[in-house]
Amino acid sequence: MGIKVLLPCFYVLYLFLFFVGFPGSIEGRLLRTKKPDPKNAAATARWLVSQNSWGVLNTISSDLGGAPFGNVVSFSDGLPNKGSGIPYFYLTALDPTARDALKDDRASFTISEYPIGTCGKIDPENPTCAKITLTGKLKLVDKNSKEAEFAKSALFSKHAEMKDWPEDHSFQFFKLEIENIFLIDWFGGPKPLTLDQYLHASLNWFASIS
Repeated sequence: MGIKVLLPCFYVLYLFLFFVGFPGSIEGRLLRTKKPDPKNAAATARWLVSQNSWGVLNTISSDLGGAPFGNVVSFSDGLPNKGSGIPYFYLTALDPTARDALKDDRASFTISEYPIGTCGKIDPENPTCAKITLTGKLKLVDKNSKEAEFAKSALFSKHAEMKDWPEDHSFQFFKLEIENIFLIDWFGGPKPLTLDQYLHASLNWFASIS
């Protein structure tokens, strides 16, 4: 078979893999690491945060008399395979979430395994479809700090269009200073998990479920 015949075949294969997905991918997206064993709460928690790109950020609403207000936001905890476990956000005070945080920084951030695509056909509320809520303080990152550079790299590498968002909207970097972790990844209720265990979980701990 000549080269002229082989080239179209390789091109078709490339298009198929690009749009359908490579082996080991979920919905056409390559997973950087496989889902950890549910017995390893720290690894599961860090996996959920590193693999997701959005969640629901909840603040104390200044517009609704102190009622909780949840907002879908994009986030990143670091460069691919180098997550810190700390969620960073790119927010504008034109949106209620940032305005609320600047007045009352109490917040929580909820992430589900479901968007990753590894829950199969089960309902998102099923305990085996992991979910995590991180509670703490939503803090503005000093724009002149090294942490702001880290936040920028982390967010823009995961959400490329952010760098083109309107300058007159005055987007700023925020982070969630975690104080409490609520994790469910199997039957039996929430898993005990301290902040120290979460932050010091090695990404090498991730192991696939056999």
